[in-house]
Amino acid sequence: MKTRIQELRKQHKLSQEELALAVGVTRQTITSLEVEKYTASLVLAYKIAKYFELTIEDVFDFSEMEGI
Repeated sequence: MKTRIQELRKQHKLSQEELALAVGVTRQTITSLEVEKYTASLVLAYKIAKYFELTIEDVFDFSEMEGI
């Protein structure tokens, strides 16, 4: 799933480690999300969106998902 995590992280001058600590995951999880090797759980998606003060839809692109 495409995300804006890397873009948002760079806008806020955050490292992957800093974002990971803020949302309670490992840096590797953030890396995997950014390169689209992992899809965030609903809870993690919410935490990331809330951290950036955005909606989940503003951070994650659901347009390519079937049935949505």
